[in-house]
Amino acid sequence: MSDSFYSLKTTTLQGKPADLAQYAGKVTLVVNVASACGYTPQYKGLQALRTELAAKGFEVLGFPSNEFGGQEPGSAEEIQTFCERNYGVTFPMFSKLVTKPGDGQSPVYAFLTKDKPAPNWNFCKYLVGKDGKVIAFFPSKVAPDATELREAIEKALK
Repeated sequence: MSDSFYSLKTTTLQGKPADLAQYAGKVTLVVNVASACGYTPQYKGLQALRTELAAKGFEVLGFPSNEFGGQEPGSAEEIQTFCERNYGVTFPMFSKLVTKPGDGQSPVYAFLTKDKPAPNWNFCKYLVGKDGKVIAFFPSKVAPDATELREAIEKALK
């Protein structure tokens, strides 16, 4: 297994190959997202974080998942339209994947959950440092504007 998140490859929401190396040297917040979840309004806060901190080398990466309560049943196009129309999302979104450990787990989440908990619901957040190592895990209930998340991001950006 890779020792850096940024050495992984995945697929964009539009179905194109994506090399996470393009985010190397940045601090990224990786979030498993869903359009029909009680936490879905967090898209607004995630976008606000990205807008505010992008110039400092911060990025939010959204990975849709339909594993928790079937709350992301839409097609890639439906997900993209929903996020843009309702929350003004401009941060990178990737193709739907499996976050839970097991046979179908995405390599992205196999890496993220190596030393951290696996997501137990939508909108779990993994803070990844400039070096591609996972710094921290935040459960769904930790909102994008939560003090502990903000402090962890600011510290990682230093």
